[in-house]
Amino acid sequence: MQAYMNHKGCLMAFLEKALDDPDPTACGKCVNCNPSLLLSDKFDADLANQAAIYLKRSYQRILPRKKWPFYNPMPIYGFSGNIKPDLQAEEGQALCLWRDAGWGELVRKGKYDDDSYGDELVNACVEMIEQNDYDNPPKWVTCIPSKRHPTLVPDFAKRVAKALELPFIPCIEKVSENHQQKKMENSFQQAQNLDGVFQINLESKPYAPCFLVDDMVDSKWTLTVASALLRQAGCEAVYPLTLVLNSPRMD
Repeated sequence: MQAYMNHKGCLMAFLEKALDDPDPTACGKCVNCNPSLLLSDKFDADLANQAAIYLKRSYQRILPRKKWPFYNPMPIYGFSGNIKPDLQAEEGQALCLWRDAGWGELVRKGKYDDDSYGDELVNACVEMIEQNDYDNPPKWVTCIPSKRHPTLVPDFAKRVAKALELPFIPCIEKVSENHQQKKMENSFQQAQNLDGVFQINLESKPYAPCFLVDDMVDSKWTLTVASALLRQAGCEAVYPLTLVLNSPRMD
């Protein structure tokens, strides 16, 4: 192949000759055969701007889970069977897909390089929220805690709350360490891995709907468990809000 890199002719003919074809023939379809097929390096700036805006508004739905895994994998919480409506999360939203051409690279950089998410992502999430017409709008913000990155998501959630002029209440405490969800092999293990991990530090009484913020969603079990615990504590509704949906085909 290195020989072809220094060769200006047709790749098809080059390969045929390399394979001892007695009659190598140019394809007539590549740029070397037909230079008129070469794409122009000029583009419509307005069209490029429209494409960039579209990519940055490719919001993703986070559909709530409605069943716990079979065989009661969560004995500490006692969750099993169907997830009762009064324990379910509402449909949530993610700003983008992992490493997509819109916001995805900024999310990756914030998580793994800077250990902080920039104001551009805060503003983008606020814009996404403001485009929704909530039947029962959230009145406060909380978030999923992490012992591996203790300030990353809380700092982001706090700034989102401030931009929305809502109180930030870090009421979810991680009381035991667990394995990373992405390392669990199936849905049963992902759910079991969260049993007893969180507790809600709220007085048991009715609370207005809230946003539940995390940076990434993989299996949805973290959001599902935290939402159920918030609902148990008296929260009227829980709306998941994340930066990234790792897979658009999660079950």
